[in-house]
Amino acid sequence: MTGQICIFEDINHSRLFPLVYFRPTFNLRCGILSLKEKVVFAYPKAEIALHCRTYLADYMRLRNPELPVNDIKGKSCLFINGRAIVDADFAKKIPLLGDADVVYMNNDAVVAARVSGAKLKSLKGQLLGIFSQSDFDGLMKEEVDVRMVHYPWDIIKYNSEQLKSDFEILKKDRHGKKPKTKKFPGVYLLNEKNIFIDEGTVIKPGVVIDAEQGPVYIGKNVEVMPFSSIMGPGYIGDHSVVKVGAKIYHDCSIGPVCKVGGEIEATIIHSYSNKQHDGFLGHSYLGAWVNCGAGTVTSDLKNNYSPVKVYINGEPVDSGSQFVGVTIGDHSKTAINSTFNTGTVIGVSSNIFGTGFPSKYVPSFSWGAAGETFTTYNIEKAIDVARKVMVRRKITLSGSEDKLFRKIFDLTSDERRKRGMPL
Repeated sequence: MTGQICIFEDINHSRLFPLVYFRPTFNLRCGILSLKEKVVFAYPKAEIALHCRTYLADYMRLRNPELPVNDIKGKSCLFINGRAIVDADFAKKIPLLGDADVVYMNNDAVVAARVSGAKLKSLKGQLLGIFSQSDFDGLMKEEVDVRMVHYPWDIIKYNSEQLKSDFEILKKDRHGKKPKTKKFPGVYLLNEKNIFIDEGTVIKPGVVIDAEQGPVYIGKNVEVMPFSSIMGPGYIGDHSVVKVGAKIYHDCSIGPVCKVGGEIEATIIHSYSNKQHDGFLGHSYLGAWVNCGAGTVTSDLKNNYSPVKVYINGEPVDSGSQFVGVTIGDHSKTAINSTFNTGTVIGVSSNIFGTGFPSKYVPSFSWGAAGETFTTYNIEKAIDVARKVMVRRKITLSGSEDKLFRKIFDLTSDERRKRGMPL
């Protein structure tokens, strides 16, 4: 019997802004796989449906034509929170099928809920809204010990273990088959059994891939240029380029379709983003279509070694972590020699330049120099730049993406207003 799963967004998605303006929470990457992909692997026989904020629905239908979006069929459904990290044991703790309706909790967060009958009918009527804990009131509660993503730094915190876990999942999915990959003389593979290199990838002379502290997964048609080092656990996605002399340290997830160079450590970079020149990026999360100019440097550790405070929705939150770098939303750009303090947050579609440190919180659609007053990035210019950038990768900005830009511009107006920026 096939069961149905709905991966849903809840009211706490806003803690993950600016990373989730252009995507649902379950499209964030942690390890090799996105949070959604982890669900698919954990429940291979399930029928998957997606639930997201209304303004994202058309874009999600465009990108997932095979999946229902904000629509559930059938008489029973297992709802899984899009902020849950679904690991190898998740499906054992939360079975796809069961005799009783139950909500699975982790402290005060709804992890999942198996729902049928009148309660499911009620939830179907709320699919255009965002779920909260109260929507699952009346169900029997069961506490489960699972990972949940509450803030952006949680994803970086769990990335190391998820790189290892995802590597094992993908290795099993391939049934031990290893594609034949062209290798050049002078390439050093340390702990080779823990390295996977997919078809079409080229590794140039002088490269060191070190999997002694964790696995390294390199996707299809990747180019790793000479004298670069990749240390595991790590992931380089399909069609990415690792530039000459790059130093990719432990716990990095990069790509697909990225260009990276310089020093990168404990960082996640979404697709079509570039950090291809010298400079340091550590304990950071970059969205899609981000470009870091040459010499861009981030701090991820305060000089007094105290926990880093990070602005979430305009308010400072203690991360409880000594190591937090920069969070950069989709389509944002940094100029040459840009520098960012620990815990800096840059919204979507912003352009940062000038010398010195900008504010630790830069609203979405900002344009300006560090140390100076920012102005609003005109929406027509922002979309025009995005269109030009995407065309360079042979991708056309769709009508639904154009609408998405405009909607997010409106949604982020309060960010700019609170900072006194002209609207």
